[in-house]
Amino acid sequence: MRSDELLTVGLEEEYLIVDPVSRAVRPCAESVIASAAKELGEDRVGDELTRFHIEARTTPCATMRQLGDQIREMRTVAVSAAAAHGLAVVSSGSPVLGDIVPPPLTPGVRYARNLEVFRALNDDQGTAGCHVHIGLADRRLAIEVSNRLRPWLPVLVSLAANSPYWAGRYTGYASWRTLIWARWPISGPPPHFESVAHFEELVGRLLAGGAVMDPQGLYWDVRPSVHVPTLEVRTADALMSARDTVLYASLVRALVATALRETEQGEPVPNPAPETMRAAYWRAARDGLRGQGLDVRTHRLVPAAVLADRLYAYVRPALERSGDAEQTDASWEWLRGAGAGAERQLAAHRRRSSLPDVVDCLIGAVTDPVDGRA
Repeated sequence: MRSDELLTVGLEEEYLIVDPVSRAVRPCAESVIASAAKELGEDRVGDELTRFHIEARTTPCATMRQLGDQIREMRTVAVSAAAAHGLAVVSSGSPVLGDIVPPPLTPGVRYARNLEVFRALNDDQGTAGCHVHIGLADRRLAIEVSNRLRPWLPVLVSLAANSPYWAGRYTGYASWRTLIWARWPISGPPPHFESVAHFEELVGRLLAGGAVMDPQGLYWDVRPSVHVPTLEVRTADALMSARDTVLYASLVRALVATALRETEQGEPVPNPAPETMRAAYWRAARDGLRGQGLDVRTHRLVPAAVLADRLYAYVRPALERSGDAEQTDASWEWLRGAGAGAERQLAAHRRRSSLPDVVDCLIGAVTDPVDGRA
């Protein structure tokens, strides 16, 4: 694949089902999914690990406009399906309110096996994420792109941070979900892979050692998908509004396109140390866009907003080539003013020190195609 080819993009979003009166999460996924499937089809909506999650999926899209239309469609359908049962949905990386530890797990052989193998790691799996798939069938290129994306992953964490609250308390983190996922044996930033053979050998060792049940359990934040010909980027919390989600997907596609061009041109591949990446992830999860971020190249603290602007300048030529620059420029300016979802959740709380107000903000933002500001 050449870097000037238009990359297809699709994504999966996880939503949380909440009671619109108590604002706590409710384990009613089965009925909401059944209602939503009548509109979206069973291939575009399904269950997740807990009974207060639903997952919605787009089809592969050639343009960001197509992707945005599908995101708004599935959010609208999810909201209507929940309302038919006296419920609401939110798009947040973590439940703001509810008795969620341990969560009510979805029935099924895979989920039961997950509980058997990983035990109490499942207790905190009330989180929700957004996974972007970029069409990339060549495994060699996928590994090359994964390596080139690594330095930017902490910045993506800060841009998509949307989980400051956890079951009735403020965590002090912009993305508490990122810290929860870090507990799993295979998660976070992927290693630097020397080749496809290196990737396959490592995966084989992890499977043989029982660290993962199957390739679907490789929870690295960039991975070649195991079921479709894509590269999957998994850094994001579930994003508050459709506009957040489209902007994030645009940045991911532009990062992949930029990495492909650098591969064609033989540019050197950066290789920050795993310890540096882990520290940068922690800092991004704690401070989001409003604090300090760790520059993985210089090992110095830099304002997170500066790192974010560097990422945007880095991918801006790819956005021009794909025709997404004008729309993404407007969304970028809005995000830099309004802040990521975590800042908007905190702003909703500050007005009256009310966690129900935070949930109401999230409920209102789900189908807001413009911004979803608090």
